[in-house]
Amino acid sequence: MQRLSFWQDYRSFVSVGALAGAALLLESTLTRLLAVAQYYHFAFLVVSLAVLGFGASGSILTMMPRLLERNPEAGDEAIERLLAYSGVGFAVSVTLAYGVVNLLPFDSYSLAWDRKQIFLFMLYYLSLAIPFVCAGLGIGGALAIRQGRSHLVYAANLLGSGVGVLLAPFALWLAGVPGAVLFSIIAGLSATLSSGLKWGRAGRILLFIGLIAATGGIAVLSVVNLSGHAALGMAISPYKGLAYARQYPGAISLYGRWNAISRLDVMAGAGTRQLPGLSYTYPGIPPEQFGLSVDADSLQAISLVSPEGFAAGEFLPEALAFTLRPAARTLVLEPGGGLGVLQALAGGVQEVIAVINNRLVPEAISCTVPGYDIYHHAQVQTTTEATRAFLKRDAESYEVIFLPLTDAYRPVTSGAYSLSESYTLTVEGFVAMMTRLAPDGILVTSRWLQTPPSEEVRLIATLVEALEARNVLDLQGALVAYRGLQTITALVKPDGWNTTELTTIRGFLEERRYDLVWAPEIDVAETNRYNRLPDSVYYKTINDLFSAKNREEYYASFPYSITPPRDDRPFFFHFFTWKQTPELLAALGHTWQPFGGSGYFVLFALLILVTIFSGVLIIVPLLIRRRSRVARIDHHLQPQPKNRKRQVLRVLAYFSCLGLAFLFVEIPLIQRFILILGHPTYAFTVVVLALLSFSGLGSSLVRAAWFPRRTAMILLVALALLTPWAVMHLSDAVLGWETQWRALAAVISLAPLAILMGLPFPLGLAWLERDAPDLVAWAWAVNGCASVIASVLAAILALSYGFTLVLLLGAGVYSLAVLVLPGQGDKTNTAQVGGL
Repeated sequence: MQRLSFWQDYRSFVSVGALAGAALLLESTLTRLLAVAQYYHFAFLVVSLAVLGFGASGSILTMMPRLLERNPEAGDEAIERLLAYSGVGFAVSVTLAYGVVNLLPFDSYSLAWDRKQIFLFMLYYLSLAIPFVCAGLGIGGALAIRQGRSHLVYAANLLGSGVGVLLAPFALWLAGVPGAVLFSIIAGLSATLSSGLKWGRAGRILLFIGLIAATGGIAVLSVVNLSGHAALGMAISPYKGLAYARQYPGAISLYGRWNAISRLDVMAGAGTRQLPGLSYTYPGIPPEQFGLSVDADSLQAISLVSPEGFAAGEFLPEALAFTLRPAARTLVLEPGGGLGVLQALAGGVQEVIAVINNRLVPEAISCTVPGYDIYHHAQVQTTTEATRAFLKRDAESYEVIFLPLTDAYRPVTSGAYSLSESYTLTVEGFVAMMTRLAPDGILVTSRWLQTPPSEEVRLIATLVEALEARNVLDLQGALVAYRGLQTITALVKPDGWNTTELTTIRGFLEERRYDLVWAPEIDVAETNRYNRLPDSVYYKTINDLFSAKNREEYYASFPYSITPPRDDRPFFFHFFTWKQTPELLAALGHTWQPFGGSGYFVLFALLILVTIFSGVLIIVPLLIRRRSRVARIDHHLQPQPKNRKRQVLRVLAYFSCLGLAFLFVEIPLIQRFILILGHPTYAFTVVVLALLSFSGLGSSLVRAAWFPRRTAMILLVALALLTPWAVMHLSDAVLGWETQWRALAAVISLAPLAILMGLPFPLGLAWLERDAPDLVAWAWAVNGCASVIASVLAAILALSYGFTLVLLLGAGVYSLAVLVLPGQGDKTNTAQVGGL
């Protein structure tokens, strides 16, 4: 065991914290990079990237124990040398990885039909994992070297990670993804500078140049980003909407800026023509439109026309709501480029309240088309807030609530957005909207028609269950639905439609040539008159839904998943069922669909891949160490136990449980807190900050003589079991609060659980330091590799069964860890546990 001076002690903790902060800052940044460059499927992979890197670092330390030995000739301590080199390696590998992912022609969209993309994906994935390997070498090495104080190293790791995740939103807002990458490089180099290793003159000059270059780059990127002219700074999939727009002849970029939650671009001359559901009876020419792209996705329309001149508004399907409720006080939710607000004003509405979650959207429109800035119209009140938070906070009522169709058409068979949460399109989301309706008020929303029926059926089923939750008795009498060539529009009036209104509805549909899908006292002849199909399939599907004696059995019999999404499983765009498997496998590589027909399969492919990687990283180091003649650290002080295999299996079981359990708790909490905090980036920042920071506090306390370790472990399992219900009640209680107070409530509510989650790992290290110190690095590898598998498996289970199940599984795995950990006693075995 190496004894270090106070200052060496302090410097090593600072370096570990800086490395951990750099890694978490990079992890947060990569979630944005992959969401923009590829698709949402690939943003969540960042968690697996990070823990795979940490697992690999543990394997390397296990196979190369000399990295943990002092170098007397160089006059340094192993910990100082390892931390310094890890910081430099991190900075260099981040630079190289960023270059590689922008130069590799990897495109996730074409994985199914372009076999080389599988190889390119592995390169893409592994290149991004290397920086985390470098960071993990320093952190894992410090854990292995600092026997007796590994709990403080682990605490420094967790607290530094919390600082890194807190810094990420600021770095993204200031300088975008390229700037945040530079911030992580500076953090990595700071770990090198604080390590205490004496660099030569040339080394100091190179470090100084690196810091100056990164700082200068951040300054330049900040200026251009805040001015609204930031370059994208990365290669994006050629199949993303922004990539298409850029290739349009004469297309011009008018605006480009990053903030903490998005990348936003405005394009002129990109051929944007979006009026979803426009009746073919419209005799005019659509107005000129600019395109607004969020995260390089499909362009939303910014219409260059005043409400008074927007003649096309009367020929859009949602105009019926304003015909029924002229001059209505209208709430428009998430209108994107502003088409929904423009429709409401063109329909004669006198007052519009527009709720939009991303404050960059109105800013971009104001900067690029000030003469047509719909969000600053005299009759429009714009609120920047998450939809569900606004609906909970607002006490007003509205004659019309309008949820516009702002996303582009995507075939349900592609699965391209299966993993995207939408707390607006859940049963609870629609209930919240109906709660804000005035007496005789109307809720109107549209979705894309799919063939065969799926998305539209899920919409109707979700509305029906929301009406049930509002205790509406006549479900069939509260709903009207109609279709055009591409869209279906639903009007919901919980108080029921009267004869006059139904006459007006039928007159509007006849004039605009829309076909009824559902209405009170509907005649099948009304369902297939204008937009002719071989059969009235949409009417029949909805009729079957209403006629079903057992709705759950009806959902289960459907070829696609149409079960209404709820807040515990808010994946409206996840339509996959296992019934589709033969068809999808038969079409794999033969149809031009993203991800080969189901994004869900991407998760299973990744699960297989990371399981193989993890198995190699766990098993190979043991095989090499068994055959190696290299002396184990402190082997002369710690003779090998008689039953070595049993001990190894116990270490494998315990640290695997910890890796699985922590991610099974963390990932669903992040996704669940999206509802409370309004955006995935905010949820990631607050939840990870709370869990890591308070886990660091728990880790620092674990060897205190007064700390009740066994009791605390049992309490951890109990709190984890209660967490799903606690989060549900927290959502109901705080959703209407201001954002900063919601964030504070989230942190405070997570603190007790997080403190307890910081215990198991350092307790395991204390056990190993006493019985098998040569297995500390390998335990770091096992924990990381199990976490890789958990990150993917948690996503699969959440999609299939909901967040509550994943959280309960996390509690169950923690209980297994309690059983595997050798008895420690509560207060009596401090010396044994602490090794001090």
